[in-house]
Amino acid sequence: MEKKSPHILNASSNLLGFSMLIITSLKITKVSHNTYLDEFAGIACVFFACSCFFSFMAIRAKREKFENKYERIADYLFLIALFCIVLSVIMITTMILD
Repeated sequence: MEKKSPHILNASSNLLGFSMLIITSLKITKVSHNTYLDEFAGIACVFFACSCFFSFMAIRAKREKFENKYERIADYLFLIALFCIVLSVIMITTMILD
């Protein structure tokens, strides 16, 4: 079975930066108090950071049992964070179209 941990680490760290960009742009434009966008992006940041941590732990794990466990946790956290980002993008899109 091919290991996904390096791919999860790469994607999580990139999307962590994207989530922080969303939060920063909302704070600069002072739009954050009108929507739940910053909350979704903040939750995504936490899950992406945890996903980065667990994927790194999977890469560094000595035992295959721990490696698989950490990789599975990182994968699920990444999926949850990705769902939060999708919700944020949908909210941004509906705001722009209104």
